[in-house]
Parts: sequence; structure tokens; C-alpha cells
Amino acid sequence: MTIQTNSYDVVVVGGGHNGLVAACYLAKMKKRVLLLESNRKLGGATASEKVFPSYDANLSRYSYLVSLLPDQIIENLGLKFTTLERSVSSYTPCLIKGEQKGLYVANQWDDRTEESFRTVTGSNEEGANWRSFYHDVSQLASRLAPTLLQPLQTAKTIQLQIGLPDIWNQIIDRPIGQTIQERFYHDVVRGVVMTDALIGTFADANDSRANACFLYHVIGNGTGQWRVPLGGMGALVAELTRVARENDVTIETKSKVTNLEIGSNGVAVRTDDDRRFTARDMIFAAAPQKLDQLLDDSPSSSLPGSQIKINMLVSKLPQLKSGMDPTMAFAGTLHINESLSQLQSAFHMASQGEIPKPMPLEIYCHTLADPSILSPDLANRGFHTLTLFGLHTPYDLFENDPELAKQTTTKLALDSLNEYLVEPIETVLALCEDNKPAIEVVTPVDLETEIGLPRGNIFHNQLSLPFLGTEETESVTPRWGAETQYPHVFIGGAGARRGGGVSGIAGHNAAMAILNQP
Repeated sequence: MTIQTNSYDVVVVGGGHNGLVAACYLAKMKKRVLLLESNRKLGGATASEKVFPSYDANLSRYSYLVSLLPDQIIENLGLKFTTLERSVSSYTPCLIKGEQKGLYVANQWDDRTEESFRTVTGSNEEGANWRSFYHDVSQLASRLAPTLLQPLQTAKTIQLQIGLPDIWNQIIDRPIGQTIQERFYHDVVRGVVMTDALIGTFADANDSRANACFLYHVIGNGTGQWRVPLGGMGALVAELTRVARENDVTIETKSKVTNLEIGSNGVAVRTDDDRRFTARDMIFAAAPQKLDQLLDDSPSSSLPGSQIKINMLVSKLPQLKSGMDPTMAFAGTLHINESLSQLQSAFHMASQGEIPKPMPLEIYCHTLADPSILSPDLANRGFHTLTLFGLHTPYDLFENDPELAKQTTTKLALDSLNEYLVEPIETVLALCEDNKPAIEVVTPVDLETEIGLPRGNIFHNQLSLPFLGTEETESVTPRWGAETQYPHVFIGGAGARRGGGVSGIAGHNAAMAILNQP
């Protein structure tokens, strides 16, 4: 059989948002680009799907936020979609002297937020601490964020440019958990701050690995402002696909790369249907561990993913025992059992192979910000989507018996939420045609199986700080964090330096590495 060979300037492997961003940048510069995606549809973790066929509800099944996506990329590529913000940052129900209360935090500090801090903590001091800490964080974020789309520099160089030595020391040099414990005294407040360092990262509060996670959560566009795309994550994918096609990117779905050859003048890839493509350069926008497998290199180590995600459709929002209006409580991030001591206890339980109890949870209601993902009928009837993240539920807990662990974890997650509800969440779950509740549970094992995330890690591996460390040096040729040991092969997914989250930064930087090479 004759194998057909087609030649391009660049082949991009992986049709998630990063692969699409890279392809768009290169095609706009008149490069002939081929994008290969193994699944039947583009998007990867940024997909929107009708998870419950009985209902016309288009959920962001895996990722849901675009807070990290720089406005510069949106403008450069001419993406036309709307992002939505929220007025409520978070609500944390908790017991205060035996009574159900809650810590309410508005997106912009207001009298209600100040009163809530006073009620929960007993004074005005912790509220002042909050404002002072996040003022420092915003200063660092606003100065550091622009560097993410520039060639890599050393920590020392960036630190001198930024000129915030004390803040740098507290947020970057020292374990973020230590800083939080020094700057706040109340267990609940400490926990709310700490959660940004743990989503997607299995770490003790005093482990410096949590610093990078915290930084990525607060640095987006220099503000860290929570944003979702109107219409769900599929709206972003649709726009990236439009721009790619308008700039003549060749897109091949259901095309899994099974073989890779690297020569002195370029690369050749072969797909599972025996097609062969050649190109001068390749961007690998899937997990780098898969690249290692194709090259028969020793696979990169993979840190375990650390959270479950539960997608739900409810016929109405549940009432809270604290009396907080559910349209306010669920409008931001609802923190459940996430005081610092509870987070630490959960980490240590999971480290010993036990599913945490009570389980720390974060919940949000996409439809309060964006009802357009529901049909008009569902929206008018008061239906909503709820998404629940269970922290400190690492891959290892599910590896031996995935289904049993999923069932147990689901029960413990719902039990944790039900502690704070007037009636169990199960009573408001919508029922599908088969009379089963509209609930989908995605574990780290599922993420590995369904969308190829190594050990279910949403970042592909440990997040790295967005600059060169003290053990590294700047090369004569600017480095973009996409380079590999092979001159024509670049990493363009979440596993790249400065990858992680739905940002497109890794895709942008891989494209820049190609466009700026000699």
C-alpha cells in the first residue's frame, strides 16, 4: 500500500484550545498549518456538551473559566465572544458559636462584606487583613502578567523589573501557606485564601508547590478576575475554530498520531489510518508524556490529578441553613468545609489512602451568570446547573477500583454539601428519562481515559513558576518555555513552561518560538 505524504510548514498535534491558538497565530503569519486531533471533535478539556440527553443544557463539561486567557490573545486573533464576570466572589457557610453563619465576599469590597467578616471573625481586623493582602497580590499580578507572553527571563531579572521585594518574598519565595498563616488569624478566612493554591494541586499548605497554583489563579490579565465565556466553553472553541479555518488551517479530527520521526530538516508524523505528514516544525499541544512515548524516551514523571468534578442539573437552587439567599450563595464560589484546618486534615487523610471526610468542596452555578446554556424552557422553569469540585481526591484513590471509589467519593461529596443545606441536594436534582438523577461524576481516572490527561492532572504535570529559576540561565536566543531537546519540536500544551489553565499562553508561546527561530 502506498502511504500518501502531505507537507506543511508546521504540524500541530492536539486540538484543544492551546493547539488552536498556536495554529491561528502561525496561519496568520502565512504558515501552512496542519492540526491533528485524535478525538471526533475539537476542544479537549474546553468542550461544551449536553451531558444529560434528557435536557437541553449545554454544560462546560471539564474546564469552565477563561480568567487566564489574556486579552492580548483575544485581540491578536480577532476572537469574537463575550466573557461574563460576577458580582459575588465567594460565600462560605460555617458554624459560629453553634449557629449557621457564613462569610460573604463581594467581588468589590462593600459594607455587606465588611459586616460579614466582622460577624464571622469577631472584629474588623481580618477584613483589613484581607484587603491588605489582596492589594499586594494585585500589585504583583499586574506587573507579572505581561511577562507571560514574552520570552522567558530569570527570576532575578523580573524581580528587579517589578520592584516589589517584600511581596515577591511572601508570594513566591516562601511557601504560600506560611504567608497566609502569618497574614490571617481566622481558620475559615485562611482556608478561603488557601483554596486558590490547591485547585488541581495535591499539596500540603506549607509545600512550595502550591505557590505556582496560587499565582496562576490570581494573575490572569493582571487582575485574576473570574470570567466565563457566554454560552459556555464551546463558544471559545467555536471562535478559535472559525479563525483557524478562515486562515486556511487544515484540521483533521479522528487522527491519532502513532509514529513520529525527527530529522535534521524537520519532522514526519503518521496517523492511525496510515497517513503520513511532514513539516519543518511540530507543536505538540497534548500532554508531553505522550510525546515521550512516541519518541521512546523515558516518560516524564506525572504528578497525580487531585480533584473530582461533579456536574449537576437541578430543578431549583437548594436552600442553605444559614439563611443566605441561594442566588447569592451560589453566584460566586461556594466553599464547603474549606477552613485551613479542614484542608490540612483532608490532605493528610488522602495521603494515607483515605477519601477525605468531610470533603472540602467548591461549587459554582454557571447559569446564574449565564442562563444562555439552558434552553428558554428550562431557564423559565427555574432550572440551574451546579458544578462541584472535591479537593484532595488524588488519582491514587481511584486507581485500584475506579467505580467503587467513584461511588464512595460521590456519596462523601454530597454528604459534605448536605451538612449546610436545609434539604439534601438529592431532592432538587433533575430526573432524566430513565428516572436517574442528572448527575455526572468525573474522577482523575476518567480525565485520563476520556481526554488523555496523565493521571488526571489538569495541568499535565506540576505547574512551574513563570520564569527561569536560580539553577537556570538565560540562553543567547530567547527561550519561550516551549523548546525541547529536538530543534524542530515544541511543547504547546498545559505541560509547557507557563502552561496550565485555559489561557492559550502555551499555544501563543510555542508559535512565537517557531516564528522567532533563526
